[in-house]
Parts: sequence; C-alpha cells; structure tokens
Amino acid sequence: MTMNRRRFLALAALAGLVPLRARAGELSLDEISAYLNRYTTGEGGFTQINADGTISTGRIWIKRPGRIRFEYAPPDEAMFIAGGGQVAVFDPRSNEGPERYPLNQTPLNIILERNVDLARRGMVTGHESDGTTTTVTAQDPDHPEYGAIRLVFTADPIELRQWIVRDEGGTETTVILNDVQTGGRISDRLFNIQAEIAGSAP
Repeated sequence: MTMNRRRFLALAALAGLVPLRARAGELSLDEISAYLNRYTTGEGGFTQINADGTISTGRIWIKRPGRIRFEYAPPDEAMFIAGGGQVAVFDPRSNEGPERYPLNQTPLNIILERNVDLARRGMVTGHESDGTTTTVTAQDPDHPEYGAIRLVFTADPIELRQWIVRDEGGTETTVILNDVQTGGRISDRLFNIQAEIAGSAP
C-alpha cells in the first residue's frame, strides 16, 4: 500500500463528526447507525497522527452519501477527494495525475454508504465501553483485507472524537476531529474529481 493510500484510509470514517445525544454508557450499534444515516453535511478541521509519529492538520468537508474532501495544510498540501464512487489522491510533489481507486475498497465506504447498518453480520469486530467512551471497530465483512476503522465516542455530550485506521499490514494512524459544523450548504463541486483534475492542470 502506498503512503498516499494509507493516509487516505486514515481518513476513513468521517461521517460521524458531531455530538450524538448526550447519554452516559455504551452506545448501541443501532444508535450509531441511525446517527450516521441522519448525517448530511459537515465541515471542520482535523489533526492526524501518522504512523511515524509526525502530525498533519487540515480541513475536511463531508456530504453524505459517498462524498468527502480532505485538504492538508502546508507543508503537506495533499488533497483527497471521494465522489462518484471513486477516490482521488492529489500529491503536489508528483508530476503524474492523482492516484485513483474505488471508494468501496476503503473503510470509508462503510460509513459513507446511503444506508449504514453496523449490525450487519461480520461488520463490527469490536464494541466496548469503559463507561465514558464507546469504541466500535468495523470492517467490510466481504473484504476484511481492505482494513478496519476503530471509532471512539465520548460522553457529556456524546461525540465521535477520533478514529484509528489499521491497514492490512497492521499500521495504525489516528485522526482527531475539531470544530466540525454540520447541516450547512456545501457545493458538489468540492467532490468533483474530474473538475479538480481539470482545474489543477497546467
């Protein structure tokens, strides 16, 4: 797996980005699925802790179903777009076009689907609570080799605060969300891969 793809997989769970209804204790899979299915748009920031210990930051835009955009701040300045069933990874240091692959080959697809159902057989491999946080680990039950996402929720108010992605090689990357605003208008242009390629062409 390339570093660009691994970084994108680290951004794989971004639909649940704002508080759920405040309640102590463990969130059920049905509660989390219902929340993700109600999620429409979100915009905010993220901090990423990479596998080598370095830290990256940037902005994120979400428009369910099936669309997300990550823009990394300098010095990275990379960009990741999911739209139209595809993912494109833009690397400003590359002289070639963006790396592209199907969205359904990333854990991101699990929560960007139109109808999220975490109770589906084999999708959730871990679900636990310590009384303060609820952690859910999910994967594509038909293709576990695509990787897994561990989502961590906190209470008071209940909120998805971070996720950890583990790739097929066992490498883990953490993403922490911040200041995400939901329900606003977001242009479809942000998720148009072809338009982005045309706009970045010399």
